[in-house]
Amino acid sequence: MFARATRATTAALLGICTLLGPVPSASSAAQEPTRTVVVAHRGASGYAPENTLKAVDAAHDLGIDWVENDVQRTKDGVLVIIHDTDLKRTTDAEEVFPDRSPWRVGDFTAAEIARLDAGSWKDRRFAGTRIPTLTQYLRRIDENGQNLLMEIKSPELYPGLEGDVLKVLGREHWLDPGHLRHRLIIQSFSADSVRTVHTLRPDIKTGFLGTPAVADLPAYAAFTDQINPDHTTVSADYVAAVHALKGAHGARLETYTWTVNDADTARNVAGHGVDGVITNYPDVVRAALGTPSPAPSGKRLPACVP
Repeated sequence: MFARATRATTAALLGICTLLGPVPSASSAAQEPTRTVVVAHRGASGYAPENTLKAVDAAHDLGIDWVENDVQRTKDGVLVIIHDTDLKRTTDAEEVFPDRSPWRVGDFTAAEIARLDAGSWKDRRFAGTRIPTLTQYLRRIDENGQNLLMEIKSPELYPGLEGDVLKVLGREHWLDPGHLRHRLIIQSFSADSVRTVHTLRPDIKTGFLGTPAVADLPAYAAFTDQINPDHTTVSADYVAAVHALKGAHGARLETYTWTVNDADTARNVAGHGVDGVITNYPDVVRAALGTPSPAPSGKRLPACVP
């Protein structure tokens, strides 16, 4: 009886495996080509208010592992997730605080910013969406099992912002070996800011936003792991020049390009050899690049044992 039960269980598992397809061996998996990473820009911001938890969840619902965000600091020192250095475009700050022009992020406390509607500008169904703090954001993407490409935004406005970011990352356990190896990249348009992060925590993977001259790339490679240019400045020759160098951690210097929102452009930059594509519409880019959609999140199927 035990033997029959064992055979029945094995047959059932093999049936599941047949439906799911073969499981690649370690050797065959190692031979698969590296796929272009698709990064949801400010979350899946084509579908939900940018830089909000709803945009993070929208990316998660699409099966997107990597999200990008922007970090700034409030008047009372709380780190918040917002792109613009003022609150006008993506919140109702002008209505709630009509006498606070020019509505700069750094002129408001965290409690004041928490009162603002950061969703209605996108669509009425997002009314009441709030600007998250960095702490709230990190906890949500950790809960979702997502990875983070974080931009330190306008660091010239917030002296010491890099150290503040590292403190929150450390407190939320984002500086442990697992996160550092696989789940976190910090980038900025400011070379000084990227260099500061590398100096303070040389174990963090970093990226520089921009397109430095080819002759200057070796200097950047000393403190960064990625060169991340606007897609309009990318060429196969430029990507090859980046890839010819080793970054700050001794691996090949990478390039993630932005902001790519249509299939033709996605295929074009992928043809140039970029390592990642940052997009408001990650499902569109993923489909254009032929990257298979992951299994739906939720319950895990049992492992298939050959």
